[in-house]
Amino acid sequence: MRIVWALAAVTGLLHGQDIAGPRIRAHVKFLASDLLEGRGVGTRGGDLAAEYLASQLEVMGVKPTGDSGTYFQRVPLTGVRPLPATTLSYQAGGEVQTFEWLEDLAGSSHRQTNSSIDAEAIFVGHGITAPEYGWDDYGDTDVRGKVVVLFTGEPPSNDPNFFGGKALTYYGRWTYKFEEAARRGAVACIIVHTTATASYGWEVVRSSWGREDIQVRVEPGAHALSFAGWITGKAGDRLFAATGKATDQMLQLADTKGFRPVKLPGRMKGSFPSRVRDSVSKNVVGTIAGSDPAKQAEYVIFTAHWDHLGMGEAVKGDGIYNGAVDNATGCAMVLELARAWQALNPKPRRSAMFLFVTAEESGLLGSKYYAAHPVVPLGRTAANINFDAFYPFGRTTDVSVDGAERTTLWTLVENVAQRFRLTVREDPHPEQGHYFRSDHFSLAQAGVPAFSVSMGASFAGKPREFGEKVFNNYNDNHYHQPSDQYSESWDFAGMIEMAKFGFTIGMDVANSEKLPTWRKGDPLLAVRERSGVR
Repeated sequence: MRIVWALAAVTGLLHGQDIAGPRIRAHVKFLASDLLEGRGVGTRGGDLAAEYLASQLEVMGVKPTGDSGTYFQRVPLTGVRPLPATTLSYQAGGEVQTFEWLEDLAGSSHRQTNSSIDAEAIFVGHGITAPEYGWDDYGDTDVRGKVVVLFTGEPPSNDPNFFGGKALTYYGRWTYKFEEAARRGAVACIIVHTTATASYGWEVVRSSWGREDIQVRVEPGAHALSFAGWITGKAGDRLFAATGKATDQMLQLADTKGFRPVKLPGRMKGSFPSRVRDSVSKNVVGTIAGSDPAKQAEYVIFTAHWDHLGMGEAVKGDGIYNGAVDNATGCAMVLELARAWQALNPKPRRSAMFLFVTAEESGLLGSKYYAAHPVVPLGRTAANINFDAFYPFGRTTDVSVDGAERTTLWTLVENVAQRFRLTVREDPHPEQGHYFRSDHFSLAQAGVPAFSVSMGASFAGKPREFGEKVFNNYNDNHYHQPSDQYSESWDFAGMIEMAKFGFTIGMDVANSEKLPTWRKGDPLLAVRERSGVR
């Protein structure tokens, strides 16, 4: 039997070589077309995208593994669309500062049609409570019923034992800020935006938060923020003026060890009218059975998110946020992986799942839902390999697999990279926290060894600085903008290479003897062991 599985691995490589650009291109072209209107969650275009993915799996003969024998796992969500009448002001002494919707302010209430606030405001630095680093921005300050004002990001560090050094930890993510504020009973949480702390400009905040906000439904009676949102750095200057400091000075204060909350000398008032609707979105899920009766109940999961921002504020006359790079590319690649996997004969020892999740752009909601309601037990999930946002500029000679080094898969991943003659590069932008910004993180938090495969920055045949230039151009001008569109001029060589690379990792994991886990000392190891994997 070992000979058969060894042959399966070789066959897998051959089928990996058959992964083709024209098929990936065709999927990207359709998923990013104007017909799908930006694949918004709970919209006609989003539903069409999910149906398309399911139909492609069905054509391939991939088994439906969702609810009631379908390809769909229903994900209950709530959409909250802020109305232009939204207002926010801050009064200190005789001065009243008014923040204009979308120019100064963006955000949403939580499932409330007429939310409002009238409360004291407290500046809590980065809003982090991290006892393992000896850091507590809240201290013993009671913020129940108050507005907390803070920065995203975390204290700067070059020490890997203090907030991960240059690499952002989850404490730096905006999702953590809102979660912690809600846990502490705050009535609202407002992030003061800077490009340096957020790693993107105000235009991204405006386009992402100035539209319907998709949220997970919460249990009745659970505390939720009346408003969660952002203001610009310039608006922060006006907010902080009564303290005698500007935004950059308050950020410097937040970065200082020993920070203590600062009560802002005024009251914050706001009215947040919204349209609220409950909806059901869909994760799309299909599986291919493994060949080893002793291991076919264990799975390698390939993921990509199908959603983008839908229709929104027009930019240069275009209001469709197509999401071609983000993430029609990843979906197309996972579809091609499913086709290649189905063609294997014999199949790998373990089974494979192809999971297309919803609502990633709203805070990884679809993958979080799957992690809380897994189709197969998390303790029997060998690994999750995620695909999210690939550049159409050719092949790179390096690859990023940030997070893989934390798992027992690291040697395997390095070996596959060597076979593909790819250099494994360190994250060139660790301060941006990419590991926490894609769907593998939801599975990782649940204990599954998980990471994303991403292109490197060294493009074959291009000058050394080319990769950084195209990254900055996309991040500054196209990320979460209508201009993230498909073009016939796109070069798919890099996507082909990354698909083959991820396919081969999946094959090797599927044929390995032991279930992978997290390395000794990693905080997620205990989560993995609670699922029965040691």
